[in-house]
Amino acid sequence: MVLPERYSPDAETNLPRSAAALFAAFVAIVVLSLAVDQILHVVHVYPPWGEPMNEPALNLLALSYRLVFGVLGSWLAARISPRNPMKHALILGGIGLVLSSAGAIATIPLELGPAWYPVSLVVTAMPCAWLGGVLDRLRAG
Repeated sequence: MVLPERYSPDAETNLPRSAAALFAAFVAIVVLSLAVDQILHVVHVYPPWGEPMNEPALNLLALSYRLVFGVLGSWLAARISPRNPMKHALILGGIGLVLSSAGAIATIPLELGPAWYPVSLVVTAMPCAWLGGVLDRLRAG
């Protein structure tokens, strides 16, 4: 099987484009997540910002779209990367892992919701990134 050039280890390295791919994918995940959060706050599905959200169903809802956005963002990072798409998806996952770990450490003591929610963001960061990379490879395949 012949892989496209962007899967070739011989493809030219392009650090600015790699950084741009990661930045664009990260911004997409953050913007999409915050937009859906805001919509759900405005229509009173979620409590007002800053108030605890202890209802498990609401936390599952938030987790569900964050998982989808994590996969889509990782796919985007892989898709627009200059080379090594899976590596870009996994780097984005690593960024998500670090940031969600910091978020869990910061928010669990505040009791803004169940502790399993931020922990599940940490646990799912890398699997979502991997799945986004796989989706890109299947598309390119």
